[in-house]
Amino acid sequence: MVQLLGEFDCKLDAKGRMMVPSGLKKQLPNVDQEGLVVNRGFEKHLVIYPRKVWEDIVTELSKLNQFEAKTREFIRFFTRGATELTLDSAGRVNLPKSLLEYAGIESEVVLACQFNKIELWSKSAYDNFMDSEPEDFARLAEEVMGNKRKVEDGE
Repeated sequence: MVQLLGEFDCKLDAKGRMMVPSGLKKQLPNVDQEGLVVNRGFEKHLVIYPRKVWEDIVTELSKLNQFEAKTREFIRFFTRGATELTLDSAGRVNLPKSLLEYAGIESEVVLACQFNKIELWSKSAYDNFMDSEPEDFARLAEEVMGNKRKVEDGE
C-alpha cells in the first residue's frame, strides 16, 4: 500500500503544467509507467491518486447499488472531471483547466500528502483552511480517534 508523506509548495506554468517535486516522485517509483489520476476533492481542491489507488476506488464504486438515486448522484459527482495524468519528459503533469478553475487554482499550489493520495490546493486556500485549526485539536482527536480502541476491543 502506498504511504505518501510531505507537503510541497509548487508553481504552475502559464499552460497549467506542474513539476512533480523530486521528494514526491521518489515516493512514487512507478509513476512514469503507471501514471496518476486527478479529480475534484470534497472541498474546493483537487486530489491526485496513483493509478492503482484510483483503480481500487473505481472497483469499490462499481460494487455500489446503481439502482439507488443517491448512489448514482454520488458516483457522478465523485468521478466528474477525473483525468489521467502522465509525466512529460521534464517530469511535469498538465492539469486540466476545468479542474484548476473548480479549485480556484492559478499559479501557487500546495501538494499535501495523505496516506495514498495527494491533495492539491491553491496555496492561499490551503493556508486559510489550515489557519482555521480547531481551537481544541486534542478534543477533535479524542472524538475522531478516542473510540477506536473501544470498537476494536468489541465494546
